[in-house]
Amino acid sequence: MIRKHVYFSGKVQGVFFRANTKKKAQEFGVKGWVKNLIDGRVEAVFEGEEKDVNKLVNWCKNNQPHARVDKIKVETKEPTSKFDNFFIKR
Repeated sequence: MIRKHVYFSGKVQGVFFRANTKKKAQEFGVKGWVKNLIDGRVEAVFEGEEKDVNKLVNWCKNNQPHARVDKIKVETKEPTSKFDNFFIKR
Protein backbone atom coordinates (compact mmCIF):
# COMPACT_ATOMS: atom_id res chain seq x y z
CA MET A 1 0.00 0.00 0.00
CA ILE A 2 1.08 3.56 -0.76
CA ARG A 3 -0.32 7.05 -0.26
CA LYS A 4 0.35 9.99 -2.56
CA HIS A 5 -0.69 13.56 -1.83
CA VAL A 6 -0.81 15.32 -5.19
CA TYR A 7 -1.28 18.91 -6.40
CA PHE A 8 -2.17 19.54 -10.05
CA SER A 9 -1.74 22.96 -11.68
CA GLY A 10 -2.85 24.18 -15.10
CA LYS A 11 -6.30 24.13 -16.67
CA VAL A 12 -7.68 21.78 -14.03
CA GLN A 13 -10.84 23.46 -12.77
CA GLY A 14 -14.12 23.69 -14.66
CA VAL A 15 -13.14 20.78 -16.92
CA PHE A 16 -14.57 17.78 -14.99
CA PHE A 17 -11.13 16.98 -13.54
CA ARG A 18 -12.56 15.84 -10.19
CA ALA A 19 -15.37 13.75 -11.68
CA ASN A 20 -13.02 12.07 -14.16
CA THR A 21 -10.47 11.42 -11.41
CA LYS A 22 -13.14 9.81 -9.21
CA LYS A 23 -14.28 7.57 -12.07
CA LYS A 24 -10.71 6.42 -12.84
CA ALA A 25 -9.86 5.96 -9.15
CA GLN A 26 -12.83 3.64 -8.76
CA GLU A 27 -11.84 1.80 -11.93
CA PHE A 28 -8.25 1.36 -10.67
CA GLY A 29 -9.31 0.44 -7.11
CA VAL A 30 -7.73 3.53 -5.54
CA LYS A 31 -9.25 5.19 -2.47
CA GLY A 32 -9.01 8.77 -1.20
CA TRP A 33 -10.34 12.13 -2.34
CA VAL A 34 -9.97 15.05 -4.76
CA LYS A 35 -10.90 18.72 -4.38
CA ASN A 36 -10.54 22.15 -5.98
CA LEU A 37 -8.35 24.70 -4.23
CA ILE A 38 -9.09 28.41 -4.13
CA ASP A 39 -5.83 29.17 -5.96
CA GLY A 40 -6.95 27.24 -9.07
CA ARG A 41 -5.10 23.98 -8.38
CA VAL A 42 -6.60 20.57 -7.68
CA GLU A 43 -5.48 18.61 -4.62
CA ALA A 44 -5.87 14.84 -4.26
CA VAL A 45 -4.95 12.02 -1.93
CA PHE A 46 -4.62 8.58 -3.50
CA GLU A 47 -4.21 5.35 -1.50
CA GLY A 48 -3.90 1.84 -2.81
CA GLU A 49 -1.51 -0.59 -4.40
CA GLU A 50 1.57 1.24 -5.67
CA LYS A 51 1.03 0.27 -9.32
CA ASP A 52 -2.61 1.44 -9.20
CA VAL A 53 -1.79 4.76 -7.49
CA ASN A 54 1.02 5.44 -9.97
CA LYS A 55 -1.28 4.57 -12.86
CA LEU A 56 -3.88 7.06 -11.54
CA VAL A 57 -1.32 9.85 -11.04
CA ASN A 58 -0.04 9.32 -14.58
CA TRP A 59 -3.57 9.20 -15.98
CA CYS A 60 -4.48 12.47 -14.25
CA LYS A 61 -1.30 14.11 -15.51
CA ASN A 62 -1.48 12.93 -19.12
CA ASN A 63 -4.96 11.69 -20.03
CA GLN A 64 -7.61 13.94 -18.50
CA PRO A 65 -9.98 14.52 -21.45
CA HIS A 66 -10.52 18.29 -21.10
CA ALA A 67 -7.80 19.38 -18.68
CA ARG A 68 -4.23 20.48 -19.23
CA VAL A 69 -1.82 19.72 -16.40
CA ASP A 70 1.18 22.06 -16.50
CA LYS A 71 2.72 21.16 -13.15
CA ILE A 72 2.37 18.37 -10.64
CA LYS A 73 3.68 18.10 -7.08
CA VAL A 74 3.67 14.64 -5.52
CA GLU A 75 4.40 13.80 -1.88
CA THR A 76 4.63 10.11 -0.95
CA LYS A 77 3.46 9.37 2.58
CA GLU A 78 2.57 6.44 4.79
CA PRO A 79 -0.93 5.10 3.98
CA THR A 80 -3.59 5.57 6.64
CA SER A 81 -6.09 2.99 5.31
CA LYS A 82 -8.88 5.22 6.60
CA PHE A 83 -10.73 5.55 3.28
CA ASP A 84 -13.58 3.24 2.29
CA ASN A 85 -13.90 4.67 -1.22
CA PHE A 86 -12.93 7.61 -3.42
CA PHE A 87 -14.88 10.84 -3.15
CA ILE A 88 -14.97 14.46 -4.23
CA LYS A 89 -14.22 16.65 -1.23
CA ARG A 90 -15.95 20.02 -1.01
